[in-house]
Amino acid sequence: MPLALLALAVGAFGIGTTEFVMMGLLPEVADDLHISIPVAGHLVSAYALGVVIGAPLLAAVTARLSRRKVLIGLMGLFVVGNALSGLAPGYHGLLAARFLSGLPHGAFFGVGAVVATGLVAPERKARSVSLMFLGLTVANIAGVPVATLTGQHLGWRATFLGVSVIGVAAIVSLFLLIPHDHTHAPAGGLRGELVALRSLPVWLALGTTVAGFGALFSAYSYITPMLTDAAGYADASVTLLLALFGVGATIGNLVGGRLADHSLRGTLFGGLTALAAVLALFPLLMSAQWSAALAVALLGTAAFITGSPLQLMVMEKASAAPSLASSANQAAFNLANAGGAWIGGLALAAGFGATSPAVAGAALAVLGLAVAGVAYAVDRRQGTPKTGRERVVASHLPDHAESVRG
Repeated sequence: MPLALLALAVGAFGIGTTEFVMMGLLPEVADDLHISIPVAGHLVSAYALGVVIGAPLLAAVTARLSRRKVLIGLMGLFVVGNALSGLAPGYHGLLAARFLSGLPHGAFFGVGAVVATGLVAPERKARSVSLMFLGLTVANIAGVPVATLTGQHLGWRATFLGVSVIGVAAIVSLFLLIPHDHTHAPAGGLRGELVALRSLPVWLALGTTVAGFGALFSAYSYITPMLTDAAGYADASVTLLLALFGVGATIGNLVGGRLADHSLRGTLFGGLTALAAVLALFPLLMSAQWSAALAVALLGTAAFITGSPLQLMVMEKASAAPSLASSANQAAFNLANAGGAWIGGLALAAGFGATSPAVAGAALAVLGLAVAGVAYAVDRRQGTPKTGRERVVASHLPDHAESVRG
């Protein structure tokens, strides 16, 4: 695997850290800015809104530019957003800075996925994407806990200034390791890129992402009360247990990337089935501390097995606009974050118990399987070839390796 993938992983590590660390710093931010915890929670929503808006928008307006320059520019915007977060004078300034920080998130992963697949042989495309995503999963093991502890001891502003330093390191890595490439003017211009997203298979792929990762966030958003109220863990143990989720996510990400290079659709179906099974078993697994810890790790593994297959599936279905489609998938991921948390909250509010968000998540995973099944049926009707060692992306995506090597 090319060393250039390390630069993408460094950027993903910084993005993953800043995305999830706010959840652990809400009490500190609320106390310092004299606001309530629910109001501070809007800072999480502001970031997600930035991702949803910025992912397709920035990917579209930069479609004609060198992808190397786009990645560096997006990481520069990331640095500015996090620096402004650390220097924000008050709540509204921080809200705006968090929105700004979220804007480059989806486009970075979207453009980065296209660059990653263009750097490797066709049979390694899924693994290349999984290695870029490795930075995101490792952030849950190391980045988020360290950043949270930093914020608790040195103040939350120090955390975001520190994340800015990670962004600067990512810029240096991208500058040194990503090969020069040429501009990529879409054949049909911006309108042609947008038209490529209008097909039913693209929207079915995006729908699978929303349902599949909505299943994850329905449970993960309420994992702390599950661990404390149902499994009986002390509050101080939750941070370590969440690191187990990161370990599981890292394993699932690497396994999913390797399996998807052999059978993309089979890996997707298998991952969603495993996710539904793990979530359905949560009420039983949360009855004892040892099995609850296992459940947290299994949740990360099952969910992130589907990460690379979903990213590549969307890129394949919109092969005329891979950067835009890949970025749109990141927007779908964040819609899943918001929607899954909302659905899990409804289950809790209805009084179904601490583990009810996981059961709701299992239903969403089944819905994801159903959408993926419809997508498969549409492909069969349209005559998309299928083999036992299906490499959808390798056969349909335009090969960018030569243009990236420039």
